[in-house]
Parts: sequence; C-alpha cells; structure tokens
Amino acid sequence: MSNFLDLLLLLVIVALAGSWLKLSRAREQALEEAQRQCRRHGLQLLDESIGLRSLRLRRAEGHWQLELGYDFEVSIDGDDREPGRLWLSGGQLSGLRLPTIELRMPDVSAADPAPPASSLPAGSNVIPLRPRLRDRDTHH
Repeated sequence: MSNFLDLLLLLVIVALAGSWLKLSRAREQALEEAQRQCRRHGLQLLDESIGLRSLRLRRAEGHWQLELGYDFEVSIDGDDREPGRLWLSGGQLSGLRLPTIELRMPDVSAADPAPPASSLPAGSNVIPLRPRLRDRDTHH
C-alpha cells in the first residue's frame, strides 16, 4: 500500500510541475503579445510585467479550450497608468482590451455578434471601437 501512495504522490508532484511549466510558458507568450500590441498601438507597457487574472473554458471552432486572462498596465503619454488585459486561447490572442480599444476575436457562440463586414470598406484594416468601460462599470 505504501508503494501505491508513493507512486500517487510522485504523479501529483509531476503533474504540478508540468502545470507550472506550461503556465510559465503561457505567461512568457502573454508578455510578448502585450509588448507587441503596445508597440502596435503606440502605448508603453509599464513595469514590463503581466499577471494571470482569470482562467475559463471557451468554445472555439467546436472545441473547448482553456482561455487565460492576463492584466497589465500601460501608459498613453508617459504620465498615466491605465489597465490593459489580453486573453490567450490555445497560445493565440483571443481578446484584447487597451485604454483606447477593445478587440474581441470572432466567437461562434457569442451572443453579441460582430458588426457586419458590409459596414466596413473592402480590404479595410479598421478595428471597430467599442465604448470604454470605466472601472466602476465593470466591478460589482
């Protein structure tokens, strides 16, 4: 019986170490994506840090995937601190919220459909903007 418990304990330790390594790699990917998005939108990523804030299951293309939400802070003009958030699903950017924009990747199961493509010119690289939610509107 002792051998079984030792084996079970070893499996739990290996599973925890594997999960920690996988989450560490996902955090590195999230930091790289946050840096890329800040450069793209002319923002400064503050403290060069990012923190995991949420885990949720998301259905994408008929499959369930774990979606990781990361918070970080950016500066628009160097004199402010604004919150940002990005979501990774399957190692890919699935959502982004910056002080100036909120971008949601297409989601088949979303109740809030994206604006029709016909409302944008063909070949347009315009991202539809949504009103910015204030902290008091998002926390209950």
